[in-house]
Amino acid sequence: MVRSRPDMLEISTSTSASSSSSSPERAAYDDDTDFFTTQRNDSESSIGVASLRDMTMSPSREREYRLSPISRLPPELLIGVFTKLSSSMDLRSCMLVSKTWSRNSVDLLWHRPLCNTWQNLESVIKSIRETGGYYPYHALVKRLNLSNLNDRVNNGTVKPFMHCNRIERLTLTGCVQLTDKGVCSLIYGSRSLLALDITGLDSITDHTLRAVSENCGRLQGLNITDCSKVTDDSLVEVAEHCHFLKRLKLNNCSLVTDESIIAVAHHCPYMLEIDLHNCRQVSNVSITALISRGRQLRELRVGHCHLLTDAAFLDLPKNLTFESLRILDLTACHHLHDEAVERIIETSPRLRNLVLAKCKEITDRSVMAITKLGKNLHYIHLGHCAQITDTAVVQLVKMCNRIRYIDLACCHRLTDTSVKQLATLPKLRRIGLVKCQSITDRSILALAKATVEPRQKPLTQSLLERVHLSYCINLTLQGIHALLNQCPKLTHLSLTGVQAFYLREDLISFCREAPPEFTEHQRHVFCVFSGEGVNRLRNYLNESPETLYDTEGTMYDDREGEDMDTDHQVAGLMHATGLNDDDDDDMDEVDGGDGSQYELEGER
Repeated sequence: MVRSRPDMLEISTSTSASSSSSSPERAAYDDDTDFFTTQRNDSESSIGVASLRDMTMSPSREREYRLSPISRLPPELLIGVFTKLSSSMDLRSCMLVSKTWSRNSVDLLWHRPLCNTWQNLESVIKSIRETGGYYPYHALVKRLNLSNLNDRVNNGTVKPFMHCNRIERLTLTGCVQLTDKGVCSLIYGSRSLLALDITGLDSITDHTLRAVSENCGRLQGLNITDCSKVTDDSLVEVAEHCHFLKRLKLNNCSLVTDESIIAVAHHCPYMLEIDLHNCRQVSNVSITALISRGRQLRELRVGHCHLLTDAAFLDLPKNLTFESLRILDLTACHHLHDEAVERIIETSPRLRNLVLAKCKEITDRSVMAITKLGKNLHYIHLGHCAQITDTAVVQLVKMCNRIRYIDLACCHRLTDTSVKQLATLPKLRRIGLVKCQSITDRSILALAKATVEPRQKPLTQSLLERVHLSYCINLTLQGIHALLNQCPKLTHLSLTGVQAFYLREDLISFCREAPPEFTEHQRHVFCVFSGEGVNRLRNYLNESPETLYDTEGTMYDDREGEDMDTDHQVAGLMHATGLNDDDDDDMDEVDGGDGSQYELEGER
């Protein structure tokens, strides 16, 4: 019987797949389901039946087979069973059964050591340092994640792991005390490294990436977000030596230019995702090269690359389509016009997520082009595209009826007509209407109604989860109350700047705290309900609605087509908050936004 180390109790038992082809556990969990559970095989019933060879075995061998037939299972099946165990205690118990079980479960227990606390980290380091253990534990570690201890990890902390030369995924996100010396000690000799994440390590220089290019020829993923000292010199070397690179994140790497991006386009043919957010020196030639040569490219994010113009897309090869491209983020590419959007849709007909937030030059013509995506479109962000009108939005909904997420923040020309049409989307889960000041309770009641599924199915419950209505100043308490009651899945509701709410102390008590960096004006109008706060608000309004608002009044003006005079309300609100129509970025912050391409305007 093999003893197991006590400190193994604190090791992760995640069964996520290792990408090493030599890993003994690979066969068990590379696929979503085990082969033997999805394809019945009649021969399985004969596993425990003695064959002629078994019958002629020595008596001792025969006794072993008779007493423990499970011991005859091949390693692949044993590992497949062990991967179903979710507890480290269970895996430890399996290691104590026999040598065979121990050999086939130790990899699962050690391939990703749990280093979420300092105590766990010390235990792992102690085992790795020992030379007389039952197994060479340093050789079993394939995934190392120290991001949970980022404020305490330094060069000395990672030194014991320098002998773990089979690491495939190394995550050092936010370990700001690490320098080139510490990171390089983990990279030297790591021929198995497939993914490296050093996000936020602003002291890292080209020295580290040169080590990557020299040692990690199999590298597939590299994230150097906020590594502001990295230059083209080392990135070009990475591109030239790491031909299998598939995912590259260079967010806020301000020194990166076209030179390194073009090198990636030419030397990394398997690229799937590239993120160049806020790489302000990247221009048209890089984007054209990435799309033209990256025939497998699925995601391209170039938000805040202000040098981009229409030419980046108009110069794409003629008569070519890029069927793989699914996600395109062009946030704040201010120089893009309708011609570029039309060319994008023409060359990428299977786009699923399209972000054009703050591309202020685009008009209804762009939206009409986007309608050609049809059922492929799931996510569309048009925040701050102020020239868009109801006509385009209505047509978008008719043609793209699988939209799940739409953001139209600060599209001030939109009215209830657009929102009523959006409310018919059967799969809509998130909608952003921040500062769409023309909408009224008519829109809210439309959103609250159950939607009709295709082919005349019965009415279904609303699927809305997140609704952003900040600075929609015509909304009333009654309208929001109806929305809360008809949308049971609602988990986020932003009403910053809506007087019916932020002036009510009893309602604000259910609101979450404003971020500490907000100004006094922003705190005054902040009103965002999330999580349990939404349920508490709903329950409070349902307890005694007659005491909360005038039930004799109407929720909206029944006079169709007659404009409501709200200029004085808008002026008063903007004066109270210290904002004006040009402060679009401030509006997002007041609503609690972080500018993420995956989040709605005004969403944290």
